[in-house]
Amino acid sequence: MADTVGPRDRALSNGLGSLADVDLVALLVGHGVRGRPVMRVAEQVLEYAGGLEGLARAGPALLGDMPGMGSAKALRLAAAFELGRRLQARLAAPREPVGSPAEVAACFAPRIGGLDHEQMWVLSLDGRNRLRGSRRVAQGGAHGLAVSAREILGAALSDGASGFVLVHNHPSGSPEPSDEDVSMTAIVAEAADIVGVPLLDHVVVTASGAYTSMLDEGLLC
Repeated sequence: MADTVGPRDRALSNGLGSLADVDLVALLVGHGVRGRPVMRVAEQVLEYAGGLEGLARAGPALLGDMPGMGSAKALRLAAAFELGRRLQARLAAPREPVGSPAEVAACFAPRIGGLDHEQMWVLSLDGRNRLRGSRRVAQGGAHGLAVSAREILGAALSDGASGFVLVHNHPSGSPEPSDEDVSMTAIVAEAADIVGVPLLDHVVVTASGAYTSMLDEGLLC
């Protein structure tokens, strides 16, 4: 009996890893054309390109000329392969260690120091203090923001961090942590110790480049 369950349903039930190449191509193509259902289009595209490797090399112009395709479908396929290439390149690139609060400030002061509202970022580090990922976890107003320890730890755990650094900006121009900053940091540090992914520092940055490390100031135990 023919399989009446489409690739979308199988992906939702069993994960994308359970799908064949033709199923994944069909998901990206999205729909077929008159007389050619989407699975048939996907089969013909793979055959026309010479398999997955040929499909990865084909540009949008060539993909658009394949049976049942067109520019929109071709761009979706080409974009998927381009994302894969970018991810592969980034994973292969050496990760630089985040060695000091000054390095954190040098990276994030130009990025968020001049904003007119506060943002908080989580920098997830591996066991050698190399950056695994950076995520914005909160955005507030000119005088503060609201974020929970759960949201912060969720970001670090999602990145598989061995430890993490918090960084946020003060639009006022003063890098001195507020009482609320100190209190929130203590709560996060305590929760981080419980789950075994320690908070290593909390750096406050400003537009001028001035910064404060709560670890250096003795505000983080």
